[in-house]
Parts: sequence; C-alpha cells; structure tokens
Amino acid sequence: MKGILLAGGSGTRMYPSTLATSKQLLSVYDKPMIYHPLSVLMLAGIREILVISQPTSIPALQSLLGDGAHLGLSITYAEQPEPRGIAEALVIGADHIGDEPFALILGDNIFHGAGFPRLLREAQANLDGCTVFGYPVSDPERYGIAETDADGILVSLEEKPLKPLSDNAVTGLYFYSPEAVEIARGLKPSARGELEITDVNRAFLKDGRARLIRLGRGFTWLDAGTHDSLLAASQYVQVIEARQGVRVACIEEIALRMGYIDAEECHRLGVRMKSSQYGQYLMQIAAVAA
Repeated sequence: MKGILLAGGSGTRMYPSTLATSKQLLSVYDKPMIYHPLSVLMLAGIREILVISQPTSIPALQSLLGDGAHLGLSITYAEQPEPRGIAEALVIGADHIGDEPFALILGDNIFHGAGFPRLLREAQANLDGCTVFGYPVSDPERYGIAETDADGILVSLEEKPLKPLSDNAVTGLYFYSPEAVEIARGLKPSARGELEITDVNRAFLKDGRARLIRLGRGFTWLDAGTHDSLLAASQYVQVIEARQGVRVACIEEIALRMGYIDAEECHRLGVRMKSSQYGQYLMQIAAVAA
C-alpha cells in the first residue's frame, strides 16, 4: 500500500504564524506537526510516501524529512501550487499510486489511541473501495458527517450539514482502492473551485463500496489547523508524554519498533539531537532495544 500525506494549503487561518512557514512545520509540543500524520502511515506499515505541499514549503519539508532513508522509508515530494481541494491530491499523486491501494492523510490531523495499528491493519485487509474513519463530535455541523444505519453500515455522507443525521465526523484519514484516482479525475469542481473528497467517497458509497470505522472511546482525533486547536493538541501531547514517559508520534521510535531501522541507527539519530530531551529519549530506547 502506498501513502499520500497532503501538507498543502496556505495556512491562512493561522496567520501571521504561517506567513513564512508551512503550517505542518509548526510544533505540536515537542515535534513538528507533520510527524503526527507521518507516524500514522508508518504504523499502517506504509513505507512509500508522497508528500504534497505548496512549492515554497517543499524545500523546508525536504530539509526535515529528506528522502526518508534514515527511517527506512521512501519519501518523495510533489507540488500543489494552489489549494484546490483534498481530492486533487489523488490526481497529483496518480503516478505514485499506480495500480496499488493507498492511504491519504491530511497534514494537520492528529490521531492517538491504544490499538490504532490493529485498526489500520484491519482497514487494509478489508479494503474494497473506500474506508473512512469516523469520530464522535459535539458540533457535527462543522464537519463532513457519516450516517450509519442501526447495524452500523454507512448509508450517507454529507458535508457540514445544517441538520446532521449523526455525530460521526469524517476524519482526515482515508483508505482507497486505486480506482479512486479516476473518480477524482472525473469530478466537477465545487462552487469554491475545489475537488471535494466527499464526492470521491460518495461515488464508492453509491456502489456499496464505502465503509466506516468508528474511532470511539479510547481514541483521540484532533485537527490542529487553528491557533486554539494547535494549543489544545500541544497540551494533550504534553500531558500524555509527561504522565506515561513515552513520546507520541515519535517517528524514529516507530521505525525501530516496526523493524524499519535497527537500534544502532536509532541511537545515531538520537545523537544528532542529544542536547534535547527528544534526542536523549531516542538514545534510551535504542539502548534498551540493542
């Protein structure tokens, strides 16, 4: 399975903080925001990842992540000159996807919860068309909403409904069969001039090939796309790490646990950042794993 990480957009909701940098490079407590969606793809066992961003942001993202070899990954980059909708990422990433299933994740989405890798593997194993991940919210009119029947079967998808039929917000993580690319290519732009990802999902729903996985109790989903939500996400990560003594979305640790790198490489990556607590943490877990 391939991966696409959409780190596009101009970050206007976070001006002036994002006037000179990508939103996805802002810190969520102790690490760049982009570490969080990248860690999800890694936990899903995805090692070939395309990062899509605006042209001015790509050099900084490359400086941070490189080609991914130090994490046992293959990371490439593509430009989205203007934010023309999430579904445009499928068109931009067509060559990367080829004829393989793929996962698409938004660069400002944060997921955390026990058992998440198991759910990701389940989504891959049962993928036939489209799988979306739902999360209960108290203000569903602000989100794309997935309605299910009494048996939990997905029956409708609606974008920011005035009268929501459920509280299942569709998160920024999607699993697709490769034909999603052709569906995206055939979409008509919305009134905003964007290719809407909900229209891709509805096409699969119409064919009975869309599935919802509900992330309920024990999971956290945060969208760090505003100053307030970024602060809330940072506070959440700080509390978890201080209480449990582990690092959330530590991509080097995930690479080690997944067998993408060995303990020696993990230690070397820690040494590069040895003056920080993050680097010291990497050296500690490498010593235990050696």
